[in-house]
Amino acid sequence: GSCRHRCCPGRNNSCWAPGSRRARCYCDSYCQRTGDCCQDYLATCRRAAVGCAVGPWGPWSGCSSPCGVGSRARSRQVTVPPRRGGDPCPDLKQRRGCLGQHPTCGTAK
Repeated sequence: GSCRHRCCPGRNNSCWAPGSRRARCYCDSYCQRTGDCCQDYLATCRRAAVGCAVGPWGPWSGCSSPCGVGSRARSRQVTVPPRRGGDPCPDLKQRRGCLGQHPTCGTAK
């Protein structure tokens, strides 16, 4: 079988070609895990694959709680989306704990 005219990202059961001995071979990126890729998968599909690229992390947000335990967050953007079975994008958001310590914390009203 040949992947000459199709390469699919992820797991896609409709992305196959007739293989030897009436068996199907696959042209999706998941076939590398299952070992049922068509003979030309690497040469045809991985050469054309474009992995995800992301920009730098943005700044951390302020603490979500002015007094006490809260969280901060930051994010980044995809600059090049994955195509043709390329590597998927990494996490685009991060969170971490923080302790709000606004000057008015602990003062009675």
